[in-house]
Amino acid sequence: MKNLPVRMARWSAAHPWRGIVGWFVFVVLCLGIGITVGTNAATTEDFRIGEAGRGEAIAAEGGLQQRPVEHVLITAKPGTGKLDIVAADSAAADVAARMRKLPEVLSVTDPVRGAGGTAVRVTVTMKGPELEGKEHVDPLLEQTAAVQKANPGLRVEETGSPSISKGVDKLRGDDLARTEMIALPVTLITLLLVFSSVAMALVPLLLALSSIAAAVGLTMVASHVFPDNGISTNVILLIGLAVGVDYTLFYLKREREERARAGGRLSPQAVVELAAATSGRAVVVSGLAVAVSSATLYLADDVIFSSIATGAILVTLVAVVSSLTVLPALLAALGMRAERRAERRAARGLAPRKQKTHKAGSGRLTAAVLRPVAKHPVATLTVALVGLLALAAPVLGLKLTDMGRETHSRSIVAMQVYDRLNAAYPELKSMHQVVVRAEADRSPEVTAALRELATDVKDDPRLSGTSRLTTSPDQRISMLQLQVPHHVSSDKAGSSLKDIRDTYIPETVGQVTGAETAVTGDVARYTDYPAHQEQKLPLIIGALLLVTFAMTVWAFRSVVLGLVGILLNLLSAAASLGILVLVFQHTWAEGLVDFTSTGSIGTRVPLFLFVILFGLSMDYQVFVISRIREAALRGVPTRKAVIEGIGSSAGVVTSAAAVMVTVFASFAALHLIEMKQIGFSLAVAVLLDAFVIRMLVLPSMMLLLGEANWWPSRGVRRALRSTEQASRPLESVG
Repeated sequence: MKNLPVRMARWSAAHPWRGIVGWFVFVVLCLGIGITVGTNAATTEDFRIGEAGRGEAIAAEGGLQQRPVEHVLITAKPGTGKLDIVAADSAAADVAARMRKLPEVLSVTDPVRGAGGTAVRVTVTMKGPELEGKEHVDPLLEQTAAVQKANPGLRVEETGSPSISKGVDKLRGDDLARTEMIALPVTLITLLLVFSSVAMALVPLLLALSSIAAAVGLTMVASHVFPDNGISTNVILLIGLAVGVDYTLFYLKREREERARAGGRLSPQAVVELAAATSGRAVVVSGLAVAVSSATLYLADDVIFSSIATGAILVTLVAVVSSLTVLPALLAALGMRAERRAERRAARGLAPRKQKTHKAGSGRLTAAVLRPVAKHPVATLTVALVGLLALAAPVLGLKLTDMGRETHSRSIVAMQVYDRLNAAYPELKSMHQVVVRAEADRSPEVTAALRELATDVKDDPRLSGTSRLTTSPDQRISMLQLQVPHHVSSDKAGSSLKDIRDTYIPETVGQVTGAETAVTGDVARYTDYPAHQEQKLPLIIGALLLVTFAMTVWAFRSVVLGLVGILLNLLSAAASLGILVLVFQHTWAEGLVDFTSTGSIGTRVPLFLFVILFGLSMDYQVFVISRIREAALRGVPTRKAVIEGIGSSAGVVTSAAAVMVTVFASFAALHLIEMKQIGFSLAVAVLLDAFVIRMLVLPSMMLLLGEANWWPSRGVRRALRSTEQASRPLESVG
């Protein structure tokens, strides 16, 4: 009763209003400081990966970096027949004139007619870095709209990286708002069913939301060390609502059990201390496990995963702090309020209100599930393992790709224009950029070699035959741009990149002494990112396994349970990833889940799934095994302790899983395919973890292992020996 969670709970329970006010002051300070310092957004430089990133860095050194580009497309209005070229040329000239006057614009090309005279386009290059284009594209869109209004007989529309990114951000914001509208009410209903009390149901939700708010502010501060790529808020909402409610739920359920066991003999403060001595420690261990697991994402050496890790770590730690500070204060305040009400009723001569009893044992359904597990652990374990391995089998056909621009939802207007632009000008679909750095006196030799390369690939059917050669003012950096009339995800685009890197460059510019070459561009970015992730994956998974093992051994002083934890987490993650492959790499479920299959899984999804799931699985593992270990330390035989521990924790684990599944499943309704895959896979993983791993596989394994579960710890064995010795005199008297 002297550990940190108990001391914090004791103080908060003794000074409830100070604890409550202090928490909300903390939340306001976090948000206020975060807003004051602002968010340090990731720059183009932060996203550079592999050879493509090296090529971008070389190009930027010579001022040849890729800039934000918009295309204004002019076509015939649907149902009006052929395009009026004269009117289209006039509208294009108007567009060009308007765009040239804008301070955001760097250059504007002359109008270009499409093949067959079906379209006219004007290409506008904006000032500033590529990633900042979306912040300054509104004036360009306004001018395009003005030209459309002046030419009602034509269709004048705009697309490009800035307008598409702006549309994606808006869609993500709308999706998140809709997700909140789904997740929050369903979470509240779930908690009402668990507690049968509006006040007790609101507590977990309010604490989770306040933890999310505080974490958002802290993430703004942290972004000055780990730049934010814009996804951290999504992660904070996704993880924060799940763990925030879970930790509070664990604590609340234990507090209610202790209150029911005390039967009114203990004060609200004492009951809170008892809950802190058990569930408080489990919450701390669980939170640290999620945080440390999330930290392995920093090993990816990628700004996206660094941003995810930062958001997940901060919201988890804040949720832990809330459960150790403001939650005990709230519970003590609510308990004292209930006592005052009871005293007033007694003073008026009224009978006390009937309180709902809270049993610590197994529920009827849980007992029915555990009965065959206890009788036939070998058969249960065998069937469960075979089922999980069967679900994991599709992982063998896993295909990872970076979700390119063409995978974005067509509900974004700029994406609809993007499709029409690519149909009229297929050479704009993607490109290769061959970048060369050499001494200035080598510039003529480099230029000649690049022209030779352009000639060599001119008739390659995988390329459009269109090329452009540029050189930096100091003559040190040269770049050859080759247009690719195929989307970055196509086999033709990928094979052309490989041949340029492996064949064309070594035979041409690769012969120039002292020249450094790199191929970047749309296709290279798309190809190099998955390769980078696949290279980092073994390191991160290895670190994750080590962290999971170490945290379990530290929590339970058992090497055996550490190994069991690793095995169970691997099974859960592999099975959920297998289901993800089965659903998203094929077309049969498109209507059910509302998506268009790309025949692949997003590069970031498996890594995110493994890391977050390993952390969240520790929630259930720590809570369940803590209950088992409590019983074992009281001298209860391991077999009985396993059944009692699983049974007594099943209700809260089921409730917590229902909340998590609700949150994650709401993300599966998002339009962005990668977020949809993440939400779906996490929802499936939590279902499997809570209802198959924790209810079937874990108890079966622990029953079969017996006292070996606790090796090399001697605490449980000492408790069992003490119980046996205490029972012997009674047996002899009998």
